[in-house]
Amino acid sequence: MRISRFFLSTSKEAPAEAELASHRLMLRAGLIRRLGSGLYTWMPLGLRVLRKVEAIVREEMNQAGALELLMPAVQPAELWQESGRWAVFGPQMLKIKDRHQRDFCFGPTHEEVITDIARKEIRSYRQLPVCFYQVQTKFRDEIRPRFGVMRAREFVMKDAYSFHTGEDSLEATYQLMYASYTRIFTRLGLKFRAVAADTGAIGGSGSHEFHVLAESGEDAIAFCPDSDYAANIEMAEAMTPTTPRSAASQALEKVATPGSHTVEEVSTALNVAPDRVMKTLIVRGAKTEANPAGLVALLVRGDHQLNEVKAGKLPGVMCPLEFASDGEIRAILGCGVGSIGPVGISSRSPGRPAPSVAVAASAATDTPPRGDLGGGSDAFSEPGAQSTIPVFADRSVLPMSDFVCGANEDGFHLTGVNFGRDLPEPASADLRNCVVGDPSPDGLGQLDLCRGIEVGHVFKLGDKYSRALDARFLDVNGKSQVMVMGCYGIGVSRIVGAAIEQGQDERGILFPQAIAPFELAIVPLGLKRSVAVMEAAEMLYKEMVAAGIDVVLDDRDERPGVMFADMELIGVPHRVVVSDRGLKEGTLEYQGRRDAEATKVARADAAKFIEERVRGCRNKD
Repeated sequence: MRISRFFLSTSKEAPAEAELASHRLMLRAGLIRRLGSGLYTWMPLGLRVLRKVEAIVREEMNQAGALELLMPAVQPAELWQESGRWAVFGPQMLKIKDRHQRDFCFGPTHEEVITDIARKEIRSYRQLPVCFYQVQTKFRDEIRPRFGVMRAREFVMKDAYSFHTGEDSLEATYQLMYASYTRIFTRLGLKFRAVAADTGAIGGSGSHEFHVLAESGEDAIAFCPDSDYAANIEMAEAMTPTTPRSAASQALEKVATPGSHTVEEVSTALNVAPDRVMKTLIVRGAKTEANPAGLVALLVRGDHQLNEVKAGKLPGVMCPLEFASDGEIRAILGCGVGSIGPVGISSRSPGRPAPSVAVAASAATDTPPRGDLGGGSDAFSEPGAQSTIPVFADRSVLPMSDFVCGANEDGFHLTGVNFGRDLPEPASADLRNCVVGDPSPDGLGQLDLCRGIEVGHVFKLGDKYSRALDARFLDVNGKSQVMVMGCYGIGVSRIVGAAIEQGQDERGILFPQAIAPFELAIVPLGLKRSVAVMEAAEMLYKEMVAAGIDVVLDDRDERPGVMFADMELIGVPHRVVVSDRGLKEGTLEYQGRRDAEATKVARADAAKFIEERVRGCRNKD
């Protein structure tokens, strides 16, 4: 490729709204141009990168035996109504009507469409297993599109779907796809981790996410440096503490804490560590005869953060998790958010005043903590009392004694609170985010945390969609059975942004060679003024093309600084400079994008030297 026949549109500045480095650099390098909110045109330079990502994905999917097809982007509402997702998928789905006022959507995903194909085309177990995939544009109406292609409304995705006679077959294909994804991201030259993950809105019995590691990543990953354990923070299990609870040593006391609402404010006011404070969070749940308010209380240690995905899986809790409003809380407890506490909360009825608390409580009666959650909505009831607000405690709460919590009265907190004396023993569950230093669930070390950008996800869907859409086959005995499904997605366009987040410096993009727009840039200095430079550059260019190197010749009449800056900005991994001075010395100047210094190479050896460097980096990636 010659720059004179290409469209290169770089700039020194990026729009102010570009928050992430990848967004700024993609705009500055001319990879993309904004059309509207979350909508981008892939310019010729960016499309070269995108197509290279697609090519690697396709090669590995084909190698794994998946069959490519292409499904419509616009889908009829009937399929989504049949699966039950039309009304529940959420506002991310862009719903449209045709001229006949029939309902359609611009597909955010294709489980329904592919299952419809399977139920119409697959009849016998002899046709299974089979895996179909496509590389196609999706649309999800993000409430706040941001970060360029990282969270755009329209994006390119590879989605694959497999169909099976049973779970064993699904497991085999799941492992095959897991291995294929590992090869894909390795070939792309990315540092990544595969982590256990929540299935989310797609559903299914198990899944793994593939994350490109980058400090700017939206997802937190918990991993064990001493083992292979890794999980999204949403799924990483926080183990039950082994430290026994200390005996109560303080009397229960209500103390004034005016203006103290947060854990930090209460800790400062009472001069206690945050891990001695208990947070009580009120979320929405199912309304029942025993719980007419439809509220649930969750207890978390003050220095920990509630894990909303884990909490959303509790019995009777609304999923996705929704916190109760201040008005709802005041109507039941008579206080604001910053003063909620668990003492007496489970026997509170609407409008009932908070129980009185004496300065000194009765003698302690130590009761061992209950095991993990297994009961129903009355998990925190006082004996003989009507339960109105179920209460669930995180595991780390179990060893707490003499702790601080809200008094269910504005401006007051309780100190010296103890289970078994001042309130019942709680049922417990894993409700918090893991923190650095927590025991690894595999028992092989301690957890550490890093940030990641999700670029791939594999799911075991089971029969969620095949049963809803009645996708069946005849087994070896001629009996009708429901197919079992798997789903495997890769964010193709997101990979480009993630690669830049992982690789960039003050000069521009550091693309892995496998997806760089060009592998090699030939930069001749004074091309228009020197016949010798022109001939040498043209000869090297033809040699590199003949060797199969993806090379670009910068044949513009520009200053050296402009050409160098452009090639660095767009992320070309190898550069050769041809100059009059070098030719007189019998040399060319080679520099890798990550090299601190240039290397002089004898002109006679230059083609072989450069080819070896480029091919060597291909193998390394």
